[in-house]
Amino acid sequence: MTNVAAPARTNEELARLLGRVALQDRRAFEAVYRLTSAHLLGLAEGVLGRRDRAEDVLQEAFMNVWYGAAGFNPAIATPMTWLINIVRNKAIDKLRSGKTERASTVELDDEAMAVPADASSQPQALFDDSIKKLHIEACMGELTAQQRQAIALAYYRGLVHTEIAEALHAPLGTVKAWVRRGVDRLKSCLEAAGVQAA
Repeated sequence: MTNVAAPARTNEELARLLGRVALQDRRAFEAVYRLTSAHLLGLAEGVLGRRDRAEDVLQEAFMNVWYGAAGFNPAIATPMTWLINIVRNKAIDKLRSGKTERASTVELDDEAMAVPADASSQPQALFDDSIKKLHIEACMGELTAQQRQAIALAYYRGLVHTEIAEALHAPLGTVKAWVRRGVDRLKSCLEAAGVQAA
């Protein structure tokens, strides 16, 4: 009897917590993470076959949960089904993008790189930008998950160190080290790849 009631209680608890996450309740968000992350990480790893990529997917998925919890509708799906769909879709996207990158890298040759002398510089500039983007993504992949997340919060969300520390539930000094070391590693990697810092 307790085994049958337990999933129902978990679903009710998750639905309640997601309602609070929609109101930007960080404690509720932590609770959702604690209750579901192990299962969701296993799901992502099953799709991707690599734990490091699965951890990245889980991190991205939980960013979606934080910003999109208001879109959860218990009348349409159970909380776990909703979370599984987010993680599975992110994992499939990651798998597809990895295959696309590998395929496009393999297919490049000297002929594809050639630009006629009378062509405008715009196509070449677009090509150079996409190559630069690939280098940046590759270099970001060499950082730890904590460094990537701290840098993303600093540069894409515009958060300051104290806000990042609060968002990641980490000591301020640790967050500063993640950002500083991450930026240093990123800069070194990009320089080694011949990418000029903007």
